[in-house]
Amino acid sequence: MITHWADDTYALSAGLVGELSQKVGKDWFFVAVDYSFGTAMVKDASKAVTDAGGKVLGVVRYPFNTTDFSSFLLAAQNSGARVVALAGTGADTVNAVKQTHEFGLQQNGQTVVGMLTFISDVHSIGLKDAQGMYVAAQYYWDDDDHTRAFAKRFFAIEKREPTKLQAATYAAVLHYLKAIQASGTDEAKAVNAEMRKLPVDFFGRPAHIRADGRVIYDLSVYRVKKPEASKYPWDYYEKISVIPGDKAFRLEGEGGCKLTQ
Repeated sequence: MITHWADDTYALSAGLVGELSQKVGKDWFFVAVDYSFGTAMVKDASKAVTDAGGKVLGVVRYPFNTTDFSSFLLAAQNSGARVVALAGTGADTVNAVKQTHEFGLQQNGQTVVGMLTFISDVHSIGLKDAQGMYVAAQYYWDDDDHTRAFAKRFFAIEKREPTKLQAATYAAVLHYLKAIQASGTDEAKAVNAEMRKLPVDFFGRPAHIRADGRVIYDLSVYRVKKPEASKYPWDYYEKISVIPGDKAFRLEGEGGCKLTQ
């Protein structure tokens, strides 16, 4: 049995896209990395677009570790889509976002969405180029006193703010250790069962573990700030909305997990 703490491709596609289709625009174009991750993201996101009454105006797929996004971004620009969604990770996202400004996507009224973007990516891109981009995260270091308390301890060691994945890892290990303490054993099945019984404290916010192992928590949608709106280092995000956990993640009966059958 496993427990899945990080956000997943469904939440970052269907959950995020469903929310932004109502707030930003209904015509979408996807620039996706050409392997299973990108394929899964586009599949779920496309359904969310059409379910929201929108249209997918096109999809282009690029090889992993691409440095030149010119042809892909020109296709996105020529589509006339209101929203250009980047379904990639890491250096691919960093390079693509920087090049969207070179081709004037934002200047022409298009909105960029980073479907899997970490705050470290925004830091690498810089606010000048990342401003206005939409991202989703279950953790942002500067949300409240609970998130800042963990970030302060993390920064003291790493000299940078934690990403949402690093925060999720911390929450997972802490909950696991609490379950060992409560059950009085480190035997896997007993600890796993105890983890599902114990209330999950996700940086001061409620969360719970479903029978299929999916950890359910709210997902927040952020817009990257303009440079002049950032008041101190790593002050990058403005919260736009919150997607409740039961809407952000795939329904328990739709995942095909044998544990729920």
